[in-house]
Amino acid sequence: MNLLRSADELFAIKSAFLNQHNISNGRFTVLLLLSAAVDEGEAEPPARGPAELAEMAGVTRATMTGLIDTLEKDGYVRREPDPRDRRAMLVHVTPKGEAFTNEVLPGYFRRVGTIMAPLDATEREELLRLIMKLREGIAAAGAVDLPPPSTV
Repeated sequence: MNLLRSADELFAIKSAFLNQHNISNGRFTVLLLLSAAVDEGEAEPPARGPAELAEMAGVTRATMTGLIDTLEKDGYVRREPDPRDRRAMLVHVTPKGEAFTNEVLPGYFRRVGTIMAPLDATEREELLRLIMKLREGIAAAGAVDLPPPSTV
C-alpha cells in the first residue's frame, strides 16, 4: 500500500507541475525522449519513429500517434519521411519544442531533486535496483493465467 500511495503522490506532483506548463505527462514524455541525445552530447536531438517512441514510453502505437498529432499541431515536433524506408515516418523535435523543454526542465529537475534528496547515493542505487526487480515481477505477473471467477 505504501508503494501505491507513493506512486500516486509522485504522479500528482508531476501532473500539477506539468499542468502549470499546459502539457500532459504523455506529451512531456515524448519531448523528453526526443531531446535525450542533446544530454548525451550529440549535436542535435535524434529523430525517432513512432513505434520506437511508443515502446520507449510504454504506450500503444495508437496512443503515441495521438500524442505526436497534438505535439505537431502545437509546433513542438514535426514528422518527415524516413530516408531509409519510404513507408516510415520519423519524428523530430522542433526549435519551439526544444525551447519549451529547456524552459520546463530546470523546474522539473528541481522537483525530482527535492523528492530524491532524503536518499544518499547508495540508497538511490538500491532504490533503482529494487524498482528494476519489481518491474521484472510486474512483467511476470502479467503473464500469469488467473482462474476464471467462480459462478456460485
